[in-house]
Amino acid sequence: MALNQNGKFILIDASSMLVTAYYGNLPKALLFEKDPDRRVKLYSQIMQNDKGQYTNAMYSMMRTILKILKEQNPSHIMFAFDKTRNTFRREKYPDYKANRGDTPQPLKEQFMNMEKMLEDVGFPVFYDDTYEADDIVGSCVTRFEKDIPCFVITKDHDYLQLVSDYTRVWLIQTKQETADELQAKYGASYGWVKKLSPLPDKAFEVTPSLCLSEYGVLPAQIPDLKGIQGDPSDNIPGVKGVSSAAIPLLARYGTVEGIYEAIDGAGSDKELKALASFWKTELGITRSPMKALVEHRDTAFLSKELAGIRRDYPLPENLDDYRVKFDPERAREEFTKYGFKSLMEKLG
Repeated sequence: MALNQNGKFILIDASSMLVTAYYGNLPKALLFEKDPDRRVKLYSQIMQNDKGQYTNAMYSMMRTILKILKEQNPSHIMFAFDKTRNTFRREKYPDYKANRGDTPQPLKEQFMNMEKMLEDVGFPVFYDDTYEADDIVGSCVTRFEKDIPCFVITKDHDYLQLVSDYTRVWLIQTKQETADELQAKYGASYGWVKKLSPLPDKAFEVTPSLCLSEYGVLPAQIPDLKGIQGDPSDNIPGVKGVSSAAIPLLARYGTVEGIYEAIDGAGSDKELKALASFWKTELGITRSPMKALVEHRDTAFLSKELAGIRRDYPLPENLDDYRVKFDPERAREEFTKYGFKSLMEKLG
């Protein structure tokens, strides 16, 4: 199929969007309360409908979605949620994401209700017991990116590995000022003009060349980078003490496998010392990572595997299954149900 230049496929990391919406629309008293018991007592201050269902995250997320539909006018769309942390990654590494606390009950409730609302108003929604949202999005991008331009909306840097000549990641920043600074830094050099190509709020568009310029590696090297540096947010260990050496090593050898091929090619202690000396003089690595890399080889490969997005999630094969079929009347019913009066006006 020829690339559909007139279409636009937006793929949304819905879990990330909902979590951001939840914490962005919490009462300040609850947001800054550290004591768990006191936090629970403040739940009553969270936005609710007349049936007592929590709605603060759902409201903010739906407001964002309506704005995206209006400004971006996508022809195709899909939403991917994380359903559980007990995925295939935790089977490989039980401590994967073990550093994360339990999801607050008001947010947990809204996950289920938001998934159903999106489905009811006509959007394709996906979640799975084994795969994470990024695997679902990655599989979808891999299947369709050569048929239609793809744009991924997320805050998660893991998704940068999906960036290609056909796919862009609209990486959501914490503040609009940060997105504006990135745009000012790269916009002129890369020919990106905000007036001609508007982005979602707080978003910065990442292309392959921008990924290399801003993050030090090409998109395909993101799993390799995390294989060496680790990822504290997901509790991926990486190789301790090698963080600063990761980018120059990957610039030289390309992949984690390439780094270890160089190490294995040095057969003696003398040759290993010569290699470490080469890294210092030619790559600018002042503190030798050799010992840590040799001792933690298995951890490096495991970390890379954990960070890699799978591309084999079974999805509907027809692009038309993702066509925007938003139903304003069903949305009106849902907005009435959840008390989203101010969103009614945006339905026309």
